[in-house]
Amino acid sequence: MRWNKFTLKTRTEVEDIVISSLADAGVEGVEIEDKVPLSESDKQQMFVDILPDGPEDDGIAYLSFYLEEDADKERILARVKEELDDLRNFVDIGEGTITEGQTEDKDWINNWKEYFHQFYVDDILIIPSWEEVQEEDKDKMIIHIDPGTAFGTGMHETTQLCMRQLKKYVTSETEILDVGTGSGILSIVALKLGAKHAVGTDLDPCAITATKENLEANDIPEDSMDVMIGNIIDDKAVQDEVGYEKYDIVAANILADVLVPLTPVILHQLKHGGIYITSGIIEEKEETVVEAVKAAGLEVVEVTHQNDWVSVTARKK
Repeated sequence: MRWNKFTLKTRTEVEDIVISSLADAGVEGVEIEDKVPLSESDKQQMFVDILPDGPEDDGIAYLSFYLEEDADKERILARVKEELDDLRNFVDIGEGTITEGQTEDKDWINNWKEYFHQFYVDDILIIPSWEEVQEEDKDKMIIHIDPGTAFGTGMHETTQLCMRQLKKYVTSETEILDVGTGSGILSIVALKLGAKHAVGTDLDPCAITATKENLEANDIPEDSMDVMIGNIIDDKAVQDEVGYEKYDIVAANILADVLVPLTPVILHQLKHGGIYITSGIIEEKEETVVEAVKAAGLEVVEVTHQNDWVSVTARKK
């Protein structure tokens, strides 16, 4: 099935109001393409999958909507143009031109699966649900993870750096706190390594569903992990619920700019002698995080690297 694609060229500053006008004209969904950079708040919530700097914002936005071939496109386009003409009386919408094209129907829900396949992190096999474990891999440690609404598949260097550190320190008595848990992958690795219990915190409510699904996919009892939504850095209620001096390991795979204020707070969650594993650190920020760790009174145990990324592991004295 083919779809008619209509792309409206407008200004980034008026995206929202233009989209509202398209909705008034009967357009139910809009695809946005622009070069607006992420806000600091957006970046802090993205934790693991750190995006490179994009092109400079040129103030132009392209808003695309799709109509089935048998839709009454002439009537809908007439309504769209009428709404845009009315809007021009109050707002500068830029060019406001509409170009038409066609696109093939796609299975948008499953199409991305062709890009995510099983892979190893050392001797740990990470595999999505739509692929089968081969006979020769059945005696390996296997982590079932599907890319989804929360970050963390194990493909990123920062996650792999943390996984390697967990292998060194997790024991059968380990209580682990996973800050910025996302998909729960680090907690799941720790639990597979024999950890007693995990607690995850995240800003994104999607983490609750994601971790629950991934625990189930890995045959890990749901009560092996608790997930709390909130900012542990400045939310006393979250800090209280997480608890104090009760964790053998705290893992934080976030951004360096978040690790700096997080570190003196997380010190209170760690047991004496507890291990603090951090990553999400680009090489240029390594010394910043090391200094923050030392300033909090922690002892740096090891700094590891993978490509341009860094993990800093420390111990509470």
